[in-house]
Amino acid sequence: MASVFLYHVVGDLTVGKPELVEFTDNETVEAAIRAIGESTDCGIAVWKRRSVQKGLIENAEMRHQRFVGILNLLDIVAFLARDDCLNDQEKALKTPVSEFVVPDNTLLKEVDPGTRLIDALEIMKHGVRRLLVPKSIGWRGMSKRFSILYNGKWLKNIDSNPNITIPNINRSSSSTPTTIIRDKYCCLSREDVIRFLIGCLGALAPLPLSSISSLGAINPNYCSIEASSPAIEAARKIPCEPSAFAVVDPTADGQHKIIGEISASKLWKCDYLAAAWALANLSAGQFVTGVEDNQSSRYLPDLVVAGGGDGAGAANGGSGGRLIRQRTFSSRSIGFFNHNPSSKSFGVNRSMYRGRSVPLTCKTTSSLAAVMAQMLSHRATHVWVTVTETENDDVLVGLVGYADILAAVTRPPAAPIPEVQ
Repeated sequence: MASVFLYHVVGDLTVGKPELVEFTDNETVEAAIRAIGESTDCGIAVWKRRSVQKGLIENAEMRHQRFVGILNLLDIVAFLARDDCLNDQEKALKTPVSEFVVPDNTLLKEVDPGTRLIDALEIMKHGVRRLLVPKSIGWRGMSKRFSILYNGKWLKNIDSNPNITIPNINRSSSSTPTTIIRDKYCCLSREDVIRFLIGCLGALAPLPLSSISSLGAINPNYCSIEASSPAIEAARKIPCEPSAFAVVDPTADGQHKIIGEISASKLWKCDYLAAAWALANLSAGQFVTGVEDNQSSRYLPDLVVAGGGDGAGAANGGSGGRLIRQRTFSSRSIGFFNHNPSSKSFGVNRSMYRGRSVPLTCKTTSSLAAVMAQMLSHRATHVWVTVTETENDDVLVGLVGYADILAAVTRPPAAPIPEVQ
């Protein structure tokens, strides 16, 4: 077990983290799009509104019951791709997120800032995606090698300090007395943990330079959809971990070649209404590669984008004077860029113009450090793993996600093989 997991505590990772601003389930889809765009993650935690009751102090159990779940961009685009939402996009944008967010309060857990990092990783390995950490409680650092910066002060590792409140990190958060007021919190995501670990690669040696296959970090269980299938199939059952579908072409021997992906991380900061139309009307292959403006005969409905839309090219509609902007869908519409305008069809030279829709891939021989760097630099929740079958064909064999990396770095080392005398 690397000493970095034992000497560091959760509070070390909260330095500089902004205070949590709760997003409640009565907020609209339009507000959710804005909130996710301003956040550092591809999803936001959704809460029930706090009960205003005089003299009531909310404890950890009450707070946990108010947590609804995590809303990501694939959830939003899938909702906007419904027929009723496409017919009235303005109404869809004003819909409360409570109507479609998936309730799951097991995705968040409150922990004390003095919780050891190894304990936090064990929690996250079992499905927790966010750690709720109090920012207003005094605590002492667990590290013997570092002092901890917390609440704007350097707190030394002194056992006898009457001015420091020392929580019992071995007890559950729900047993914390309600007399301790914790009104300021921050949220730690798994990306925060990976970002911290990549700064401690030396302490994790030799794991970072080991291949992901040798560490058992490749997850063979992934969700996929064939390129010829309707893209809307991805919206009918969105996977939880990670929230992504591989768009694949089947090979002659029954294996899969990945050409793109439909995922929450790929949809971050795109045109959600254009993406919703494409999801509802195009095949999965067309969705990830883009359809050329001069090749598509389909038109987009009026795009009502939060913050105002472009009225260029609008015409009066037949009912109620509704403005209709007729645009063909292209890779640019949802943030995908076409690098080869002369491409003639979907099936020809698709690799030349996938642009931003190119899936993030690695090899089974890639090092753990390289995969971690890929995920952080692209703000991705996962990396697809391929093996080379022929010179030009890479076959999909699995993926590496946050949970797989956390499991790999905390897995006990294999016992050495005894030498034969």
